[in-house]
This record gives sequence, C-alpha cells and structure tokens, in this order.
Amino acid sequence: MITEQDLGDWRRTHYSSQVNDSQIGQLTVLMGWISSKRDHGNVLFIQLRDRFGDTQIVAKKEKDLENNIFEVLKNLKEHSSIGIKGKVVGQKKSPNGVEVIPHEIKVLSVSTKSAPFLTQSVSTIGIDTRLELRALDLRRNYLQNVFRIRFTILKSVREFLTKNYFIEVNTPKMISTATEGGAALFPIFYYDKEAFLAQSPQLYKEQLTMAFENVFEIAPIFRAEPSRTNRHLSEAISIDVEKAFVNYYDIMDLLDELISYIILRIKDENPNELKNLEIELSELKIPFPRYTYSELIDKLQKNHKYIRWGDDISPKILKDVIGDGFYYIVDWPLSTKPFYVKSKGNSDIAISKPNPSFVTSENNSIMVSESFDLMYGPLELSSGSTRINNKSVLLDNMKKKGLNPAAFDYHLRIFDYGIPPHAGFGLGLERLLMALLKIENIRDATFYPRDIDRLTP
Repeated sequence: MITEQDLGDWRRTHYSSQVNDSQIGQLTVLMGWISSKRDHGNVLFIQLRDRFGDTQIVAKKEKDLENNIFEVLKNLKEHSSIGIKGKVVGQKKSPNGVEVIPHEIKVLSVSTKSAPFLTQSVSTIGIDTRLELRALDLRRNYLQNVFRIRFTILKSVREFLTKNYFIEVNTPKMISTATEGGAALFPIFYYDKEAFLAQSPQLYKEQLTMAFENVFEIAPIFRAEPSRTNRHLSEAISIDVEKAFVNYYDIMDLLDELISYIILRIKDENPNELKNLEIELSELKIPFPRYTYSELIDKLQKNHKYIRWGDDISPKILKDVIGDGFYYIVDWPLSTKPFYVKSKGNSDIAISKPNPSFVTSENNSIMVSESFDLMYGPLELSSGSTRINNKSVLLDNMKKKGLNPAAFDYHLRIFDYGIPPHAGFGLGLERLLMALLKIENIRDATFYPRDIDRLTP
C-alpha cells in the first residue's frame, strides 16, 4: 500500500517549460501529476505534468533497489500527484530533448480510481459524463489548450481597452428589476424582498459613462432561458463596453479593432495551442461587412418565402446568404430591441411582405433602430446600439414596451442631470471562443457550465 506524504520542506525548483538542455547534469525538483505511464518491464516512462506541460521521468528497476522509486511509480495510477527530485539528462527522443532520472520521490496524493477518459486525446466520452468530473476533464490536452487561449483573450481585452482610455468597473449582480424587461430572470430572496440575478450590466454601465465616459466590465450574466442548444448557457461571461459621445457606428469600429487585436495576441502568444488544436486563424480585414436587416430579409425571401420583414432571422438560414466569417447585421426593427435602444427614425426602404405589427403607416414606413449584432457565420457573438440619452424619449419607450417607469426610478433620475450621448455592446466570451476555436459545444468554453439541466458540479 502506498502512503501519502506531506509536502514538508519540498518546493518546486522548475516547471516543465524550464527543464531543457541548459539544466543537463543538474538536480531539479518537479511537482505535478502523472499524465501517462509506459511500462517496459524493467523501465518505466512517466509523463509528469504541470501547468506548462510534461516532463519525461525514467525509472530503471536495477538502478533503484535502495529508494524503491521504481515500485512506487509502477503502482501509482494516472492523475496521482507526486514530487520528484532527480538529475536532468539529455535524451533526443524525449519531447523536450531531456528527461529526469529520479533520485527521490514524494507521493502527495494517490489516485484511487482509473479515469473514465484519457487526458491526451479528444475524448469520445459524452460531455455529460465528462462534466460530472469537470476538474479531471479540464486536465485533458484539448481543454488545456482552449483555456490557455481563453486567458489570452481576457488579457487582450483588458490591454486593448486600457490603451483606448477605458476604465474597468464592477456592477451589481443582484438587482431589483429586469434590465431588459424580459421574463428570462432568476428570482432570488434579498432579505425580505424579491430580487433577481442580473441579465446584463446595461443600465449601470450607461450611468457610469456620466462619471467615467468610457467603461467596461468582464463579469457573469444570468439568463433563465429554457434552451437546450449547444450555444446557450444560463450563466455566461459577458464583455460589456460603454462609451460616451459616440454612436453605434463608432462602437462597431471599436469592436472591429478589439476582435482584430484579440486574434493578433492569440497568434503571438498561443502558437503551440493553435497548432495542437489544428486551428489556423486567418488574417482579418476590418471593418467587417455590414448588412442591414432589410437587405438580409430581401435576400432570404428568395429562398424562404415564409419570412416577413419584422421576423427574427434564424441562424440556421444565414449561411444561405452570408457564409462564415465576421459580419454585422445592422438597423434592426426598433420593436425587437430593448427600451433603451435609440431609434433611427422612419425608413424609406421598400418593404416586401412586412409583418403588419411593424408597419407604422399606409406606405409601409417602418421604424428601425441604431443597433447591430456581430455574427460569425450563424453564431451571434455580440449585440450593441446607440442608447437613448433623453429622459422623455426613454419614458415613452418604456410605456410602449409595457414597463412600469416607477420600477426604473433609480435609473431615470440620473437623466435629470445631463447623461451624455453614448453607445455600447456586450460580447459573449464563450461564443467568441466557440467561433475562433471551432468548439462544437459551448459547455467546453466555460469551466463549470450552468444550463437548464445542470447546477452541479
């Protein structure tokens, strides 16, 4: 029976990425977990993994009669955590060009079960099985590469926005009323009152433009949508941006530049991860194409006769007219957008087969909004707009949407003090990862997914 040991005075001297031919002949202390074993009878090849990768450990039976390292390693299962003190030797066949011959071993945590899936390959095990052991699942090579790139994206967002004079903010995640007036809310008890988990930081970030002009937040949002698709989560990370003294055209330009910067940083910082994932990020040309909602409806009606102006556009049929890549759908019907989105006014576009509920006059005049959705193929990544900064217009919009202005008094009272014109967007981190890395299921783009069927682990 193998006994677990305390860490004691052992401390790591090197990570795997630091073990190279410059350390040949030196003693090193490595710590990590066993990611794989190859037993060749009297020789054991162990891959010891840490956060940067693997180091090959080679134990030979005939040279290990005193410390019993060979027998200990032979009886340890994959995923056991160990410390190794050993000598670095050259080995051209090893992935790093070196390997470590162990002199001492410290067993820190013993794996008592065999893992139901391998860590080296893309798993063929169903995602629900993997999610039950998510921390173990996250040790897989595939997800290690995904989440290293995720980290680069978050760093890149902060770098880019900081360079462009934005300040990072934090807004409440427990709110008194719906931000967008929808029913997709998670109610909670807040002392003796009913409250909700925030769908969006929208109203707060609008208010903060009054104090700081340019703000952003990277934080969870909560949507109680009863969806069981591969692109929906109940808890997701949103990159929210709001900027004063601009409109939605300026914000689309900013979003173009942000996406371009993110991709450049990934290519610069994660070449190995991209290679492991067999992903090649192509050069981007900005600005991304911009198609009006009306243009797309006209194109779609040629092959989908049932579509009328005012209907939502199903992602499944967008490929018929667009294909893959980044693009915008702009100038959506005002009636489909939240109460805070600014009107672009009456459109003089000729509307064929309009949905009667969107027509405002006899000549098929319709109201469009200063709004956009950023798409990648059929996948929606971001929504944004110019916001209303006039209190009377905002009140009128609330009433048209059937909202009670009294519930939004905390927001409306700010408009008495000259809130500047402003625009912004929310960008879904998980969906951006899906688009860039060709991830099939959004649950593999977040650490611990929350959806209609899952609240644990």
